Amino acid sequence: MFFGKGDQVSVSLLQLIETRLGDHAPGKKLLRRLMKRSAVAMILQVRDGELHILMIKRAEREGDPWSGHMAFPGGRMDSADANGYAVAVRETAEEVGLFLGEEDQCIGRLSDLHARPHRGPFGMAVSPFVFRLDREVAFTPNHEVAEVVWVPLEFLLDQENQSEMLWNYKGVSVPMPCYWYEGRCIWGLSLMMLGELLDLVEGSTARQARWRRQLFRRRSRRR
Repeated sequence: MFFGKGDQVSVSLLQLIETRLGDHAPGKKLLRRLMKRSAVAMILQVRDGELHILMIKRAEREGDPWSGHMAFPGGRMDSADANGYAVAVRETAEEVGLFLGEEDQCIGRLSDLHARPHRGPFGMAVSPFVFRLDREVAFTPNHEVAEVVWVPLEFLLDQENQSEMLWNYKGVSVPMPCYWYEGRCIWGLSLMMLGELLDLVEGSTARQARWRRQLFRRRSRRR
């Protein structure tokens, strides 16, 4: 860890997350065996006395529905992957060069989210796995990643930092919840994953419920 002022608060916050994840029963999609599968790694680390979460900014790529988005390392399940955890570990190594080993504890998982890829009748189940990183690492992003960004959890917990963006779809501007962190927009599925994690910290379901309603409205407008 990277210690400094406020370490005790950050360590306590990390311990709170570990405890609540241990008691958490994440939701799993009813038809997940029929759905395409993917997984992401949500990696927590105390840096300079403050708890951070690792995010990436995806590279701009034509035809990629998540092109340029802020996201967590992750991707689709391959036939060689034993489970969602294996997907999160493999994709993190491929995308940012971080090999999550036995010393990098997986402290829990969050609920599956339903993504809608261009193909497939049942869509895709995205499974988030939460890790605790206690060592210094260097990143080697691949061609899919434009940036690796550590986002302070305290920034995300501060409701004054919640904002809105306009999502344009076929000429219609739809207001969507988001965070703007140093010019980077965090929204969509990544925001919903953060919502569940932040609700665990705060002991509520307020963010998750509100952001799910707004995402549902966005999907309704797409139909």
